[in-house]
Amino acid sequence: MFEDRPWLSSYSQGVPADVEIPLVLLDGLLRQAAQRWPDRVAVDFFGASTTYRELDAQVDRAAAGLRQLGVTPGTRVSLVMPNCTAHIVAFYAVLRCGAAVVEHNPTYTTAELHDQLGLTGSRVVLVWRNRVADVQVAAQDTDLQHIVSVDVARDLPRKMQLLLRLPVKAARSKRAALTGGPVGDAKDWADLVRTEPGGQPSGAQEPTDEALVLFTGGTTGVPKGASITHYNLVANATQGTAWAGFQPGAEVVCGVLPFFHAFGMIFCVVLPPLIGATLVAFPNFDPPAVVAGQKRAPYTFMPAVAPMFSRILDAAGGVSLGSIKQAFCGAMPLDAATADRWEQATGGLLIEGYGSTETSPIVLGNPASEKRRRGALGIPFPNTEIRVVDPDDQTVEATANEAGVVRGELLVRGPQVFAGYVDRPEETANVLSPDGWLRTGDVVEVDRDGFAVLVDRTKEIIIVGGFKVFPTVVEEHLRELAGVDDVAVVGVPRGAGGDEEVVAVVVSDGQPPTLDQVREHAAQRLAKYAVPRHLHIVEELPRSMIGKVQRRLVRDDVLKRNSDS
Repeated sequence: MFEDRPWLSSYSQGVPADVEIPLVLLDGLLRQAAQRWPDRVAVDFFGASTTYRELDAQVDRAAAGLRQLGVTPGTRVSLVMPNCTAHIVAFYAVLRCGAAVVEHNPTYTTAELHDQLGLTGSRVVLVWRNRVADVQVAAQDTDLQHIVSVDVARDLPRKMQLLLRLPVKAARSKRAALTGGPVGDAKDWADLVRTEPGGQPSGAQEPTDEALVLFTGGTTGVPKGASITHYNLVANATQGTAWAGFQPGAEVVCGVLPFFHAFGMIFCVVLPPLIGATLVAFPNFDPPAVVAGQKRAPYTFMPAVAPMFSRILDAAGGVSLGSIKQAFCGAMPLDAATADRWEQATGGLLIEGYGSTETSPIVLGNPASEKRRRGALGIPFPNTEIRVVDPDDQTVEATANEAGVVRGELLVRGPQVFAGYVDRPEETANVLSPDGWLRTGDVVEVDRDGFAVLVDRTKEIIIVGGFKVFPTVVEEHLRELAGVDDVAVVGVPRGAGGDEEVVAVVVSDGQPPTLDQVREHAAQRLAKYAVPRHLHIVEELPRSMIGKVQRRLVRDDVLKRNSDS
């Protein structure tokens, strides 16, 4: 259907139809960066700077320590920590051992971590000291052999570390939040990074080997580990570099996106060594801290999700954001007013794109030029193909209407498409064809120029702050609560910008639960962003002829209730 790639005419000047993808391992990118830009700051963490030479040396030492724990090619090592310098060191140290990284959201519950550790078979976990006790519980009945405690406070500048030691309430509270309680017999990360480097990993590695496992609900909401190769990640970073026209050795990336998310992984962890960029890393999204970072090390590139942009603008005050030449927004829709306000404040471009964990993550992007289109997902990246098919029969190509617009489910193929789900061959086969086409599960409209617009999120995923919430998973947990006879979970808009709130709609024949009870129950089992914020009690839920709850009708009813109140 799109064999002639009509979107190429909309590419920005200098962007090729196809890019040459280096056949290199990810830790090789870091090694090359240390050789090419040894004295350039690789990571800035609240002003504590680590150069590429220093970072590469720390990775060598940490890798040596991990090898002593039995980390070898083919094994997996889990990371449970926020964005920080140690996270970057740990990521590349695992890869330098020839092993693969498994990223976990550090806010996940003990039950969620237990399931993920069990699925991936990780033998070693590097965990934020604050979550060590939880991981020790989660590790029961898994293959985990070693827990390594990471004190994030050690990455802070010396002055901030000293302030945390002051005998005052504020300092004690902050110190407790960063370090948590006793860590038992967990090993200390600081000891690992003091290990004397000792040779290279045994066994050959190929770019097509697994580098990373990220968790995604895919099309069902049941968490699955997406296996992503070195080649996938290098390819997507190379595609993004060509798309944005990054200047080697001159970029500064604002690292507010979490590293455990595919969006944050590609732009904050993989991209910087490829182009010799400085990463200014933040453990959580704190607009005043982001503005302070802008004054300290002016950003040139801002990857973020929609709600972040307006909050940064509000916090900026009189601080200039004019150094930010480009910003990239993904994971959720961006409203035009915010985009215009951002571009007026920075003088740069705010580009929208589209992808998923299974695509490492980006497959579509708006041109970094006046040809960008507000509200569109964009056009295919270099080396990327698309098809639009009948959602009920992927063998049938969708046909264009009189205006040349094709509507159907989006399929994509390219070097960034993942290898499959860990130990889930049937689910892999459901989304990935033998010839490399990935089912996205999203219905789009693609015009004759190749620009795609999202029509419907067929997976009924709720997007909260850029994170995916799967209604089926939340519903399963709420059904355990007394007084819940039936339940449907939907998302409703929260202000402008595409962000949503989780709403639980409950049927109860007896004493229905209160919102506080629902939230308390959910908070013990789900990530914070997945906890319902609102509760509606109804007599029955709308169902289809085969008995399936029609969430779209439930959502419409919630929106009507909200408008009437």
